[in-house]
Amino acid sequence: MSNHARGLWGYSGKTASGLELTVQATGMGGPSAAVVLADLAKLGVRRAIRVGTCTGVPGLAELGELLLPTEAVAAVGSAASFGHAPGAAVPPDPELSGLLADALADEARMAPVASFDTLLGDPPSTPPAVVAADMQTVAVLSRGAALEMAVAAVLIVSRVEDELLADELLERASARAGKAAAKALSNPQVEG
Repeated sequence: MSNHARGLWGYSGKTASGLELTVQATGMGGPSAAVVLADLAKLGVRRAIRVGTCTGVPGLAELGELLLPTEAVAAVGSAASFGHAPGAAVPPDPELSGLLADALADEARMAPVASFDTLLGDPPSTPPAVVAADMQTVAVLSRGAALEMAVAAVLIVSRVEDELLADELLERASARAGKAAAKALSNPQVEG
């Protein structure tokens, strides 16, 4: 552990290729993630990938599936503090997102997601065309852009309606997503 700022665990080290890598918890929700991202930017971080969980929309996402957000659709609430009206779409950094897609090959699907300030309630409340929802992706992508950081995301569908992904499967999916994120961030093509 390299820090415990704001009560959130952070680890720093080097990738297999010798580049510095930080893994940082962000807490729950968009506002917390945005503050942590700003702290990381002050420390010199120029690229970030959100690795997290999401709730799948029944019939559109499968439990355990890895999703690469093509855009994050803002819902009501704190999205307004990032300058987004409900329904606005926030894209990831295209280059970093592409490298992440390459690192995951056919293990992940590109799809639009939504971000809410509360856990996803009933599926009819989700914006049209999204396959899943979380509480942070809009905030992370928006704040990253404002900080001139390259930011992308990979999400694990950990819940669909009342069905939850088993801890062992969530751990495996998290490890796979984390390795892909480290590989994408280690690519010398990415600025920063």
